[in-house]
Amino acid sequence: SGLTLFCFSPASEIPDPSSWTLNPSASYVYYCCNETVHGVEYNFTPETNGVTLVSDMSSNFLSRPVDVSKFGLIFAGAQKNVGCAGVTVVIVREDLLGHALNDCPIVLNYKVQADMNSLYNTPPCFSIYIMGLVLEWIKNNGGSAAMEALNKQKSSMIYDIINASNGFYECPVDETCRSRMNVPFHIGSKEGDEGLEKEFLAGASKRGMISLKGHRSVGGIRASLYNAVTLEDAEALGTYMKVFMKEH
Repeated sequence: SGLTLFCFSPASEIPDPSSWTLNPSASYVYYCCNETVHGVEYNFTPETNGVTLVSDMSSNFLSRPVDVSKFGLIFAGAQKNVGCAGVTVVIVREDLLGHALNDCPIVLNYKVQADMNSLYNTPPCFSIYIMGLVLEWIKNNGGSAAMEALNKQKSSMIYDIINASNGFYECPVDETCRSRMNVPFHIGSKEGDEGLEKEFLAGASKRGMISLKGHRSVGGIRASLYNAVTLEDAEALGTYMKVFMKEH
């Protein structure tokens, strides 16, 4: 089968799908639904004209409803939105089972796992137990639709502060594909003022807000707003951002 590899530049936007050139003979089309480093998220499901669609949804799984019938394969590490590290959710179309390459490790052969009810090897019991609790919590709180509404509310709150800051806070991501899970921004300028950003992080830490430092490859600030982050948590960050801006 044909293979086409392509990437988008700059990493802060997703070009209009009409400009994409997908190989119609490809075995599958793969994409990462939410890119956490730059804070870019697909708010649509790509049209592949019949080619099997595969997606890594590790960082936004169950943060919104998804029509799984449009996908051949969805996989997601649980550690962002549905549990702790150590377990991966796989949703695979049954006709795709049984086509693993000969050198595929047996524990990664989805047909083997499906035939063995995910019990081919000793399962990570604690991680599965925690995921079960989180899934119950999501269900009892309105399901993925309720998570979507909450995540829109949280992320919009932070983006609105950025947009109204007259350049004090700068988010480099195009507004059409800004992530609801990971909100990156710089302080003081588009490139960021290192002194201001260090001061912001120190002040946030004193207020009990940690892990706000941006990824080492891009720097700046990054607020991750996964399902477990409450509206009150987002409000606390928003309040601090307003106070910090007023002080500077």
